Amino acid sequence: MKKFILSSLMAGALAITANAQEFNKWSLEATGGFNKPMAPLTGGYLSPTLNLGHVDFGVRYMFNEKFGVKLDYGLGSFKEVEGESPSFNTKYNRFNLQGVANIGRVMNFESFTRTFGLLLHGGAGIGLVNPEENLYNDFDDNVYTLIFGITPQVKLSEKIALVGDISTILNGRQTVTFDGATAIRPDISNGFYGANGTWWTGTIGLNFYLGKSEQHADWYIAADKYATKEELASQINGIKDMLKDSDGDGVPDYLDKEPNTPVGARVNAAGTTLDSDGDGSPDHVDKCPFQPGPSSTNGCPTEVVRDEVDYLKKAINDGYVNVYYAFDSDKPLGYSVSAAQYVSNFLKRNPGVKVEIKGYADELGPEDYNIKLSEARAKAVYDLIVASGVDSSRLSYKGYGEDTSVDKSSADARQMARRASFEIK
Repeated sequence: MKKFILSSLMAGALAITANAQEFNKWSLEATGGFNKPMAPLTGGYLSPTLNLGHVDFGVRYMFNEKFGVKLDYGLGSFKEVEGESPSFNTKYNRFNLQGVANIGRVMNFESFTRTFGLLLHGGAGIGLVNPEENLYNDFDDNVYTLIFGITPQVKLSEKIALVGDISTILNGRQTVTFDGATAIRPDISNGFYGANGTWWTGTIGLNFYLGKSEQHADWYIAADKYATKEELASQINGIKDMLKDSDGDGVPDYLDKEPNTPVGARVNAAGTTLDSDGDGSPDHVDKCPFQPGPSSTNGCPTEVVRDEVDYLKKAINDGYVNVYYAFDSDKPLGYSVSAAQYVSNFLKRNPGVKVEIKGYADELGPEDYNIKLSEARAKAVYDLIVASGVDSSRLSYKGYGEDTSVDKSSADARQMARRASFEIK
């Protein structure tokens, strides 16, 4: 329970600090590599699958860790396959505005890697295709461009990343073929409308991250907290102070409404000493904790009580004899284990009595899971009593699932529902 509370408080503190962090938003990009014109090409003209001759330059701005925009400029040339195609040499350039999505953050790559990333980009712009050979060697083919691509990243440092990129570009209103030998339609003055030119590029290069913050948006993770050792130690020590249990009753001081209970005192979930029979003598000094009596007789009745079973039944029916559990746990809380010992002592004094142990859970979680949890809680108490020397034939246990009699919106009420009770048979 303490470990659960400690981890929850630490997570909250770190998350609050993390929200105050900043990250760099600007980057410069430079890549170079291959291109491939797909169509239109004049019959018989071929271009290499990997034609070395393309360069990209870009500047990118990220609005947040997941989305941004970039302006980029690309240029290069298309050439023929030597010995297999007529000669051609066509220069081109393009200028595009694109949206960028950081798939690494969108898909939580940080769950398995902090050095590999992935960007998707797409947008539109303008371009120029300029054949330098063949029939239309002096024709400036002005086009609009649509571009879509994917960019894997490898983080080299907080300021530099190695990137690769594969992009497909569609040219609209292209008038002549990429080789410059043929007009797509006879009247070249009118242009050819539609996205009729298709080509792609494959490049490798570097991203340079700009800014004074430690990380760029590409690699920033909002849940991260880079605290100093001193800050972390201070936070942990503060939480440890909260979880101290000065009186050793199993209830941390910050929840304990009676933080100075005597050693061995039986307490409830709030750390308050129990007086099960309400006679003014707390259970840990009451020789008859379920039978009211004056302090002069150590809490026992002045008259001899012959039917002890009736008193224990009354105590059980009034809800005094219970073993309690932490959330989602079948291990009895230390302060309540003494209830099982009371039942064990009673059974030893009354050999003709049998007891059913009844397990319960709160209303949080699936119903079928709570049935199994409640049975495990009852079984844990069964094992305790058998281990104390009571014959197992006198005991039975069953899980009754969720206790719907309590207010499930109240944390204190839900704690009282996480219990094992007893019924005299």
